[in-house]
Amino acid sequence: MDDGDADGVNPGKVAVKQMAEPSVDDLTTMYEIQARIVATDEQFRQRIGRGQATLIYYSPRGQESISAALGVCLRPQDYLVTTYRGLHDQIAKGIPLRELVAEYLGRTTGTCGGKGGPMHVTHAASGVMVTTGIVGGGLPIANGLGLAAVLDDSEQVTAVCFGDGATNTGAFHEAMNLAAVWDLPVLFVCQNNQYGEHTPIARSMRVPTVAERAAAYGIASARVDGNDAVAMWHAIGAATDRAREGGGPTLIDALTYRFHGHILGEDLAYQPAEERAAAVSADPFPAYRARLISQYGITETVLDDIDRRIAAEVDDAFRHALASPEPDGSSLYTDVVAEVTV
Repeated sequence: MDDGDADGVNPGKVAVKQMAEPSVDDLTTMYEIQARIVATDEQFRQRIGRGQATLIYYSPRGQESISAALGVCLRPQDYLVTTYRGLHDQIAKGIPLRELVAEYLGRTTGTCGGKGGPMHVTHAASGVMVTTGIVGGGLPIANGLGLAAVLDDSEQVTAVCFGDGATNTGAFHEAMNLAAVWDLPVLFVCQNNQYGEHTPIARSMRVPTVAERAAAYGIASARVDGNDAVAMWHAIGAATDRAREGGGPTLIDALTYRFHGHILGEDLAYQPAEERAAAVSADPFPAYRARLISQYGITETVLDDIDRRIAAEVDDAFRHALASPEPDGSSLYTDVVAEVTV
């Protein structure tokens, strides 16, 4: 890969270098991550539909291939910043499922004692440092984490995930510029599901792709099929290697689709029915399973065993969470900065 001009600036060149093919372990781990995401999302949607769970839920279904690659390429000590549509990212980075489901359901056994909920999941032990409910709000925070890694002279990489709508916010442009100027080890991952809430991307930006916006800041970029876990593995692997070697930030424009709209239960009239049907029929998870069997020689028996194990794990997480208590009034003033006297 050409790292740019003599002055060290990379004027938006594609961040791709020759990578070895993923190992069988990487391939099966990416399958396992996707299976865990799909099964957990299915339980949330079913239980909400049956009235067994009450929460504001943003389904990530359809976008799990991106997270699977992140989960394999990032190291345990690397950082992740994600959004309210972040279940897939949080699972991929390794938050224990019992604690994660409990937090979504507002129970004391959750990662934040049930007081953060889906929009504010934090689990420093697995590197999930921030989940933000503010569109674009995580990008400057990711820069702070990246700067900390530079000051500590560590090899930590920070990945920040956001949607295409966030690329129209000031925070996106400010974060991109600062990351470029300071050569921060930050991976900007746009999970481009083609809608900013209810607005199609063509109505909110004039440049053809999100990746092209990187050129204005001298940042390396790549546009990738976000429904292809192997393609994402190559792109994220190249970008993380580049960051660890001091090559600075990368913007990845991962093209994908969300299956269940901006928020669960909404009217999907703004999505053309034929467009959505085509996306669902090309569901990346079963397509990846078929590819593992046909192209990589991984047997159905191996994948079936993973499916059974994941199903049991997800069932256990929901039983545990639903049996856990909700926070009571005595915890109202815990975990706050100032001591409150009443």
